[in-house]
Amino acid sequence: MQKGPVSAFIETHYRHFNAAALLDAARGYETLIDEGGKMMVTLAGAMSTAELGISFAEMIRADKVSIISCTGANLEEDIMNLVAHSHYKRVPHYRDLSPKEEWDLLENHYNRVTDTCIPEEEAFRRIQQHIFKIWKDAESKGERYFPHEYMYQMLKSGVLEQYYEIDPKHSWMLAAAEKNIPIVVPGWEDSTMGNIFASYVIKGELKASTMKSGIEYMVTLSEWYRKHSSGKGVGFFQIGGGIAGDFPICVVPMMYQDLEWHDVPFWSYFCQISDSTTSYGSYSGAVPNEKITWGKLDIHTPKFIVESDATIVAPLIFAWILGW
Repeated sequence: MQKGPVSAFIETHYRHFNAAALLDAARGYETLIDEGGKMMVTLAGAMSTAELGISFAEMIRADKVSIISCTGANLEEDIMNLVAHSHYKRVPHYRDLSPKEEWDLLENHYNRVTDTCIPEEEAFRRIQQHIFKIWKDAESKGERYFPHEYMYQMLKSGVLEQYYEIDPKHSWMLAAAEKNIPIVVPGWEDSTMGNIFASYVIKGELKASTMKSGIEYMVTLSEWYRKHSSGKGVGFFQIGGGIAGDFPICVVPMMYQDLEWHDVPFWSYFCQISDSTTSYGSYSGAVPNEKITWGKLDIHTPKFIVESDATIVAPLIFAWILGW
């Protein structure tokens, strides 16, 4: 592939330390895909609110991503950005905010994520009215789906198109829905939509069983991995730490150790972008070799860690893979 100016800049300047690790990881990702392997990408934190979709959606459209694991926040916040972008409020001086100023943001229905405030009415409530109807319709038919499947249904129905405020090409959830890429959303219950769903259960308006569970996600992931891990295998590209990465990487030792399926391949590539301190029992900050002891990675698995800000690093790695 002919590389563009961003890739040329990376190749020229990114020669040492974290910069070199970035380029090595990008080349490793590219090699796995070019040789016919598949890649899981995991999204922690608030990468959707950081508008990672601008590059990540193109990765999905270009068939550089086979499966995604993300927090419930990332699942919903990409759609929130899609339908309420003009109502977001940026606070560049967020480090200087007093408790009173933080309270004023709450009073004005703004929920702050670092330097970006998500508007409650235009984002949360705008989605709520539509997703509740989809949840309710499924329950009335005796149907059950995963959190991301309900989101896919809402996006594919077109009910949100009237609200679009960004180029739809910049929404990774839209791109994923169009490709029907499998998504794993561990711990979805701690997201805003998860809280809203729980509130309807408490009020008696929905049954908890209408939403498929985390255990069912693990079972489905094991089925997917068994089907797709032959040949060059499946790589693991982890953006940040937390449950979005911890949950899916465990599928391999679960099958190997607990099910005693000894023909299950290890993950065939591993990269984590993290600024977590490597100390004090931190799993997010653990070096990749620790994962060998847990039966997740092989001795020979290509392993990379870029200790930096994922909002800076991930788009650059994606740019390299896309040839930008």
